[in-house]
Amino acid sequence: MQSVKFVGFDGVEIHGAHDYLIDQYLKDQVNDRTDQYGGSLENRCRFALEIVEAVVNEIGADRVGIRLSPFADYKDSGDSNPSALGLYMAESLNKYGIAYCHMVEPRMKTPLQKVECLDSLVPMRKAFRGTFIVTSGYDREDGNKAVDEGRADLVAYGRMFIPNPDLSSMHLSTMSRGC
Repeated sequence: MQSVKFVGFDGVEIHGAHDYLIDQYLKDQVNDRTDQYGGSLENRCRFALEIVEAVVNEIGADRVGIRLSPFADYKDSGDSNPSALGLYMAESLNKYGIAYCHMVEPRMKTPLQKVECLDSLVPMRKAFRGTFIVTSGYDREDGNKAVDEGRADLVAYGRMFIPNPDLSSMHLSTMSRGC
């Protein structure tokens, strides 16, 4: 981690979403461990929180964020109670004072088909005391509305930029002020 300081990065986002290793520990449909990292919600979240603590101790809480997707079930790695999982993580992250929590909403079935879940992350937003970032198929109007309604501090836009590297900074300026 020392290299993060020396190479000029502003911080680290811990990727705890979308069936990556941390997400596999968090979700009860894939975590079948019987030790201190399996079973109860608290035990399943232990690994993620230990990673957050280690990174915070190395580079400082103000340089750490985490991305979570409690509602996602990629490769059948879902959770039986994603709302409780997301809320527990949001509350637990407050202990570390990290810069932000970046959560993925369950809004997308396909890149072209949105499912509105306007209040799905609201309990997590209320529980987390730092900057709360949401993502999942937002356009400018949706992003502005999420910020205006207090459902998020910031909105991340990525889906349309990943397949289209030609989007210029001019396009970015038309996106949500929450971005």
